[in-house]
Amino acid sequence: MRAVPWLIAAIVVLALGLAGLLLLPRLQLPVGTVGGGGGIDSGARIDIERMRFQLENQQQRIDELEGRLKSLEESRLRRPVQPVPGGQGAGPGAGGFRQGGPNPILDAYAKVVLIADRLNVNKGITVASPDFLQDFLGKPREVLSDDCEPMTNPALKDKLRVEQVGPIRVNMLEPAIESLKRVFARIEASDPDLYGLIDTSGSLCVRQIRGTVGRTSTHAFGLALDVNIAGQLDNFADGRTQLGLILIADYFHEEGWVWGAGFRREDSMHFEVSQKQLVEWRAEGLI
Repeated sequence: MRAVPWLIAAIVVLALGLAGLLLLPRLQLPVGTVGGGGGIDSGARIDIERMRFQLENQQQRIDELEGRLKSLEESRLRRPVQPVPGGQGAGPGAGGFRQGGPNPILDAYAKVVLIADRLNVNKGITVASPDFLQDFLGKPREVLSDDCEPMTNPALKDKLRVEQVGPIRVNMLEPAIESLKRVFARIEASDPDLYGLIDTSGSLCVRQIRGTVGRTSTHAFGLALDVNIAGQLDNFADGRTQLGLILIADYFHEEGWVWGAGFRREDSMHFEVSQKQLVEWRAEGLI
């Protein structure tokens, strides 16, 4: 079982991290540690990300990993390994097979955790404001409500495409779709288990920002996407998110997408194209 040695290694690393944190209470891993290590095993990436949390949570995490390791060992003894025909869907180094039954590693991706350094997750990029978007692309609809309604701007509507992009189907502007293809290709290459759990709560929705009057949502332009893990919706404005969303956020950031985890009212399942990226697409004649 490929997860077992990585879980053991993660327990050791977390224990060493705990000792270090006792000496250096303010020590944190650099932002962006997760997302660039395409060759790291899925279980290890989960446990590396957990090391960002504060000192008082370290021992609890070690206990959780030890329980998971015990569960994996017991599961291995109870169940035969099921072959996957042709090795399809197996991650790197999986040897063409996958464990049957419940998988604690996969379940962990939907686990809700604190967002480390939440207000700095969008460094270098900024939100495109409703006023900017209307000047840049035109109004998607003259009268807005809190409900999703048809787009009435014919020029903008002609730029939309409905397409299957990686594991999800979206209705968005064409350059946003092409950007998403690159994001999901990188996720699939680095973490196929996580890739298989990605789902969406919607893309195009022509409406106003809820709680405002006439302020157009980025969703109304086909430039935003709500993502969830394994069909489980993230709670709004609680400063926490699904672990899987943390693991994919760097890929979106590198493509110029703003993550809603950094909003004043945290909305971590929300990703939208940044103003900087829109300006670049316009300069390249893509929009």
